[in-house]
Amino acid sequence: MADPAERAVMKPYPPLGLLYISSHLKAQGFGVEVMDTTFMDMAAAQATLAAKRPAVVGIYVNLMTRGNALRLAAAAKAAGATVIFGGPEPANYAEEYLARGGDIVVSGEGELTLAELIPHLARHGLTELEQVHGIAYRGEDGGVCCTPARKQIADLDAQPFPDRGAIDLERYLQTWKTHHGVRSVSLIVARGCPYTCNWCSHSVFGHSHRRRSPQNVADEIEFIRDTYAPDQLWFADDVFTINQKWLEQFAAEMKRRGLRYPFETITREDRLNERVADLLAELGCYRIWIGAESGSQRILDAMQRRTNAVRMREMIALVQDRGIRAGTFIMLGYDGETWQDIDETARHLRLSAPDDVLTTISYPIKGTPYYDKVADRIAGGGAWQESSDRALTVVGRKSRRFYRHAQHWLAAESRLGRLEAAPRRDLLRHAKARASSALSRLAMYATRHEVEHG
Repeated sequence: MADPAERAVMKPYPPLGLLYISSHLKAQGFGVEVMDTTFMDMAAAQATLAAKRPAVVGIYVNLMTRGNALRLAAAAKAAGATVIFGGPEPANYAEEYLARGGDIVVSGEGELTLAELIPHLARHGLTELEQVHGIAYRGEDGGVCCTPARKQIADLDAQPFPDRGAIDLERYLQTWKTHHGVRSVSLIVARGCPYTCNWCSHSVFGHSHRRRSPQNVADEIEFIRDTYAPDQLWFADDVFTINQKWLEQFAAEMKRRGLRYPFETITREDRLNERVADLLAELGCYRIWIGAESGSQRILDAMQRRTNAVRMREMIALVQDRGIRAGTFIMLGYDGETWQDIDETARHLRLSAPDDVLTTISYPIKGTPYYDKVADRIAGGGAWQESSDRALTVVGRKSRRFYRHAQHWLAAESRLGRLEAAPRRDLLRHAKARASSALSRLAMYATRHEVEHG
C-alpha cells in the first residue's frame, strides 16, 4: 500500500483481476503463483523474484502503480523472466512499457490470452507472436506491433471464482477489522460498462456489459461466507443496479438461500427508482455511491454522462429514506468548467445533503476521448516512469491550488446541507461549517486568476 491516500483510508481489497487469471490458468492445468505486493515492500518483492527465478512474470498495472510495476519488471528481467504487462494502463502506453522491461503487453481480459500465450512462449519464445490475439510486442524492426483484439469471454458463469486462496486474504480482513471493526470481502457480478462518459477508461472490458447469473453470484457469496466469514461485502461493479430484472432475481435467490450481508456498491441516478431502492434495502445495502461528477447539467452533458442533476438529488433522498447512506463522487476541473458550474455543484450538494462525498480534480487518462480532446494542452507529470496520469493537468485551466480550495468549499457546503437537513440544529457545528465555507470561498477568490502552465 504505497499510495498515501490508501494508507490513510486503510480499506484494502485484493486484485480480483489477477485472482481471476490465476484461477482460470490453474483450471487449465498451469502452475501459477501469485505474488501479492499489497502488504510487501519493494525489497522483499525483488528478493522473491530473484530467489524463485520464474520463467514468466505477469505484472498488473493500474494508474497508481506504474513506478513500482517498472521496478518489479526490472527485477524479473534480472532473474531471467519473460515480462508481461497487463491491467488498465499498459495497453495505452504499450511503447513505453515495452521500452522499460516489458516483452509483451496484454490488452483487454487476460485469461484467454495468457492461456494461449504461455504455451506459445514455451514453444516459440518471443517469435511468431503475431499469431496471438490481444497483445502488443516489439517487431523485428523494433517497432510496436499490435495483434487483433481478443474476443471477450461470453459465459462468465463458466469461469472459476477468483483464486483468493492464492493470497493471504486474512491479512486484508484483519486490516479491515483493526481499522473499521468489520471484515469486508470484494466481488464483482459483471464485467464492463456500456456508458460513454468521455473521461472514463474502458481499456480492459471496452463498452461491453456481461453479467453472471444470480445463482452463480449467490454460489460465490456462500463460498465467501463459509471460507472467510465476512461481516460485509463490496460489490466492485461499475454500475451494480444496471439491470433491474437481474436485481429482482438476485434478491429472490439470496432470500431463498437465507443470505443477507451488509454491502456497499456503485450506481447511477438513471439506474435507480423506488423498486430498485427497495431491493437494495432488502438485500442489505448500507451505502450506495451515486456517481454525480458535477451539479452542473452543462458539465454533465459535456462529459456525456447521460444523467440528470435534478433527478440525482431525488435519488439521493430516495435511498436515504430507506435507511441507506448515499455517497457521491464529484469531479472538479473538467475542461470548460466555470465558476458558475462550481457554484451549481455546491448548490447541488447543499440541497441533496449526501452522507459521504469524495471529490477529485479531473485528469486526462490516455486512451479516453477526454484525453484526446485536451491532448495539445496536457502538461505536468514529470518523468513518465515515476509519474502517472493522475499527475497530468490541462494548460489554461485554473490552478491545482484553486481547486484544492474549491474541494474544501464543496466539503463545507455539503456539511451545511447535512446539518440543515438534521432534525435538530447544532448551532456550533453549523457556525463552524459556515466559517469553513466562507474561508474556502475567500481562498478561491484570492487564487481565481491562477492557471495551469505548460
